[in-house]
Amino acid sequence: MADHDFAYDLTLDEARRRSAVLAALGDDWDPVAVLAEEERAYDMLYSNLDDEQQRIYDELVDAGILPDRSARPVTD
Repeated sequence: MADHDFAYDLTLDEARRRSAVLAALGDDWDPVAVLAEEERAYDMLYSNLDDEQQRIYDELVDAGILPDRSARPVTD
C-alpha cells in the first residue's frame, strides 16, 4: 500500500466556529463583567472558612494547586 500525504486547512472551520461562538454569546456579553463576577464568586467561596478549612486551603495554595488569592493584581 502506498503512503498518502495530505493536508487539510482548518482556517475556514476555525473562523466559522468562532463566529458561531460570538453569535451565541450575543451583543450584550461583557467579558470584563463576567470576569469580575467570577472573582467575586471565588471571594465568596473562600471566605468565612473555619480553621480546618483554612488550613487545607493554605496547604493547597502552598502546593500550587490553588492560586494565591492574596497576591491578585490590582485593577482600576
